[in-house]
Amino acid sequence: MEALKLNGEEQMQRAFGYAARDFSGVLSPFSFTRRANRDHDITVKILYCGICHSDLHIIKNEHGISSYPIVPGHEIVGVVTQAGGKVNKFKVGDKVGVGCLIGSCGECDNCHGGLENYCPKPVYTYTIFKSEGDTKRYGGYSDILVVDEHFAVRIPDAISLAGCAPLLCAGITVYSPIRHFGLDRPGKRIGVIGLGGLGHLAVKFGKAFGAEVTVISTSESKRQEAIEELKADSFILSHDMKQMQAAIGTMDGIIDTVSATHPLKPLLDLLRTDGKLIMLSAPDLETPAQVPLFPLFGRKSLVGSMCGGIKETQEMMDFAAEHGITSNVEVVAMDYVNEAMDRLARGDVRYRFVIDIANTLTNL
Repeated sequence: MEALKLNGEEQMQRAFGYAARDFSGVLSPFSFTRRANRDHDITVKILYCGICHSDLHIIKNEHGISSYPIVPGHEIVGVVTQAGGKVNKFKVGDKVGVGCLIGSCGECDNCHGGLENYCPKPVYTYTIFKSEGDTKRYGGYSDILVVDEHFAVRIPDAISLAGCAPLLCAGITVYSPIRHFGLDRPGKRIGVIGLGGLGHLAVKFGKAFGAEVTVISTSESKRQEAIEELKADSFILSHDMKQMQAAIGTMDGIIDTVSATHPLKPLLDLLRTDGKLIMLSAPDLETPAQVPLFPLFGRKSLVGSMCGGIKETQEMMDFAAEHGITSNVEVVAMDYVNEAMDRLARGDVRYRFVIDIANTLTNL
């Protein structure tokens, strides 16, 4: 980490990572700068960074909104190497995590309520939209990060650093709706649609809360994973009408993690009165969902949820450490990242890739 100086004053810090330059999505070495620490900033030496499926969407401009060059990564785990003069949340040497957000307006009701993720003016960890202005932000596929202390969380000593990286996006994305919609109590019945990066963590958190968890999948091959490895209570093959009919009206909530277009009525039918179908992803930004209204008249709800605020993310991380919850990860080297992206696109990962930044990112 080397600071650049202007008129004898520290202005910027040299940084290095991997960036995509165009919609091919190919990532390659990239040198850039980050700001020097402000009073409330910490500089973080990045140790691990998870690969989220949204990173793949953005580097390939699949939503038509990407702004190149892009250094992706918002599941960041590292150690504090500098702390600004007014930092009181962390000290040098602390292990910290940074997720999807590094800023918000700080003035709206959501920000005051600890719901920075729903702020109308969010500042994402790396620049996503072309409309976000001239100030470019670069993510965690890099050696350092500078961030306001408010948007970092403490990583407990008891948790695996590589395994907890995906918790900063996938983990909080499933934890938040389980807590908010009251599915976090023993005896609640939770369905989980899709057994991937989000889904496997939904199973783990649901079980830790004492809920009865059912995995619902299009693939019979997922049954053994769900029951034997993740300890789900039951498994339903979604295209088996007998299995689906037997489960009608049995679930308090369903966590839907599938981004591909799929019918919603069979899932709404599985809900009890006051049950909630909670959508965590969508096929794309343009295609409207086909929502059947009649099942909703059974006092059922179709709702959405997006990651979580900083206070809740810290709560989630502490809960995960207490209950031994981490993501199932495959740790890869930085120079493997393009192959990892190709495999992710094919669904060839159980369940998340995490880049070993500290040991494999080399500035040649």
